[in-house]
Amino acid sequence: MNKIRTGDPVIVITGRDKGRRGTVLKLLPFGRLLVEGINVRKKHVKGDPQNPGAESGIIDRETSIHVSDVAVYNAATKKGDKVGIRTLDDGKRVRYFKSTDELVDI
Repeated sequence: MNKIRTGDPVIVITGRDKGRRGTVLKLLPFGRLLVEGINVRKKHVKGDPQNPGAESGIIDRETSIHVSDVAVYNAATKKGDKVGIRTLDDGKRVRYFKSTDELVDI
């Protein structure tokens, strides 16, 4: 079970975008993830005559960020928080915030 999943609200804790919040768009291999509006880079894209709807020119694109550079955002404390995994009495595994002991998946 991953501690960070697609759709989780996260806050960047280190780097150029420190303090900014976004939503996880995609989990990538090697411990990296795409976050909406975070680590945006300019990319020069060439037009494709076979696909007239394709975007060309200089576009902004989110690039990956390492999972250790983000923390799951806790709305109760309004800060990034560590996440743990615990097994309930019925055998179901759930994520919880370590500081407030509340469940992440409600």
